[in-house]
Amino acid sequence: MLASRRRFLAQSAATSVLAFSSLSRSNLLAQGSAVSEHHYEVVDVKQTTVKLEYRPAPRRNMDRELPHWRYTEFCEVQLKSQVTGTGETLLYYNWGVPSELDVKRVIGRSAIEMMWDDTLGSGLQMALFDAVGKTAGVPVHALMGQKVHEKTPLSWWNIDTIAEDMASECQLAEQSGYRWYKTKGRPWFDVFAQMDAATKLVSESFKIDMDFNDTLRDADRAMPILERLAEYPQTDIFESPIPQTMVKDNQRITKKTDVKVAMHYGKPSPTTVVRSKCCDGFVIGGGATRVLSRGRFCEQTEMPFWLQLVGSGMTAAFSLHFGGALEQAVWPAVNCHQLYEDDLLVQPIKVEEGYARVPDAPGIGYELNRDLVEKLKVPKPKRRPEPQRLIETSWPDGRKIYTASNGKVNFMLDAANRERYPFFEDGADTRLVENDGSDQWKRLYESARKNGPIAG
Repeated sequence: MLASRRRFLAQSAATSVLAFSSLSRSNLLAQGSAVSEHHYEVVDVKQTTVKLEYRPAPRRNMDRELPHWRYTEFCEVQLKSQVTGTGETLLYYNWGVPSELDVKRVIGRSAIEMMWDDTLGSGLQMALFDAVGKTAGVPVHALMGQKVHEKTPLSWWNIDTIAEDMASECQLAEQSGYRWYKTKGRPWFDVFAQMDAATKLVSESFKIDMDFNDTLRDADRAMPILERLAEYPQTDIFESPIPQTMVKDNQRITKKTDVKVAMHYGKPSPTTVVRSKCCDGFVIGGGATRVLSRGRFCEQTEMPFWLQLVGSGMTAAFSLHFGGALEQAVWPAVNCHQLYEDDLLVQPIKVEEGYARVPDAPGIGYELNRDLVEKLKVPKPKRRPEPQRLIETSWPDGRKIYTASNGKVNFMLDAANRERYPFFEDGADTRLVENDGSDQWKRLYESARKNGPIAG
């Protein structure tokens, strides 16, 4: 049974790749491109790893759980046309990282044929799209179908932060032309203190979306928190407040709150979501074939969604084309490129009133700052970097809990979903405890790693 299902999925994926490849060829003909097929042959692929630095406010908070998001890889694909396309893979948060075998697979093949193959990984696929568009003299969105949006919305993203940092980041986002901010709702922070601080510094038209990653656990416990958050005029979308498979509880939440509710596409099945109305829209990410296929489903069912393609500026620029080609991509895209001191683009993406223009220049329409890439390049890590981290969560009455990194990315989220923290109590605050090299730090870290989270 399992083998049959795998064959079915592989055949379905292959059918989608062929269909989208045919669509791209048809679109190129419609655009008047007369470039011979052999000019699209891949002749070379180069890969470069760089280490980015976070801006100060994200750094204080990302270093707690996601220090490894600093590492990204750029693929440069050269075609027989002598054109080079560029793509990006955020190495430790991505739907697919190109392997040596993937690189060998594309050499000598048609980029038009290969670019819809999601198994190639993010950076390699993106670079193929960029190279094909540049060779044909058309923007990437023209390879995906008809352009339906001239502009597409973008959100400013941050992990859950201390209240003061959330306030300053929301203010900076609005000053930078953004109208949406997306963050995490976590029991180790006072979400109401965060909202109090942020909403004092932004207009009522500025919107804040909060992703709980299931941590509100069920509708009974979720509703008092969500109802209180809904009182802020800036509150716009709740993402995955409770486990997505709890269809009836999600129905109840969606029905009872005027705030929109988002779920990641796929679980429960999208048809179940549409029929049950257990959310208002989707989060869609992944490779080009998956994003286009899911986006077309949303068009047929009139379900809005936001695009979630994460990386530095090049990934955000690529995402703009999906926003231009997909009718229901009307919620603000999450790309996370605002985290970094440098977005690595020659010209940064300009956001006005929350929207960026969908590029019409050939390819992705943005160029990589190669001088900066050269400056920031590093050897590719053999494995995900995992520095030891000790986190202190405290409450006004003096209670403290310590959590230690344990080799897993979501070590704090996993603990929250096992209900190892007090449930969204007022006054909660969290900080990274600096490793001062002392025996006391080491003992506390080892104890928290072995038994944690532990009371302090």
